[in-house]
Amino acid sequence: MKNIPLALAGALALLYAVSGCSKPSAGLKPLATGAMAALVVTDHPQPAPAVPFKDAAGATHTLAEFKGRVMIVNLWANWCPPCKAEIPSLAALAKAEAGRPLVIVPISVGKNEDETAGRAFIAAHPPLTFYTEPAYRLAFALTPPAEDMPTTLIFDRHGVERARLPGGADWSSPQAKAVVDYLIAEK
Repeated sequence: MKNIPLALAGALALLYAVSGCSKPSAGLKPLATGAMAALVVTDHPQPAPAVPFKDAAGATHTLAEFKGRVMIVNLWANWCPPCKAEIPSLAALAKAEAGRPLVIVPISVGKNEDETAGRAFIAAHPPLTFYTEPAYRLAFALTPPAEDMPTTLIFDRHGVERARLPGGADWSSPQAKAVVDYLIAEK
C-alpha cells in the first residue's frame, strides 16, 4: 500500500513526459497557416543526413557545418517553374534575417546545362549561395525521402529536421518569419 502513491506519481510523470512535452515540433503545428499552410511538422525529428554537396567553386560541404543556426534547406532545380518562383522569396528572407542565426541553403539537383543555368539564376538572387547535389543522394537520404521539387527542409540549431514544406511557398511572408522566429527562440 505504501508504494501506491509513489507508483502513481511515477505514472503521472511518465504520462506528462509522453503528452506533448516529448514532441519538440508540436509548437510548430499552429504555425502551418497562410503561406506555410503546407508545412509538415516532423513527428520523429531526425538529424540532417551527412550527404556531401558542392558549392559553385566545387568545394564540398555537408549540412553539419551549418549547425548552430536554423537551416532552411531548399531542394530545387532550374527546370522546375515552382522552384524558380520560390527562390526570390528565399533571397528576401535571407536579406530580412541577416545577422540572425539563420542560413538558407538552396541545393540544386540539376545536371550539366541545367546546373550552369541554376548557378546563374542563384547569382541573380543575392545573398543566396549556389550549392549542387545532382545525384539526388541528399533527397533520398532523408526520412521520408523528398519526392517533390521544390522541397524545403527546416532544421533547428541542433541540425535536426523539424518540418518540411513540399511545393513552393512565399518565404518572405509573415507566416514564414513566424516559423523562423519560433525556431530561433528555442533554447
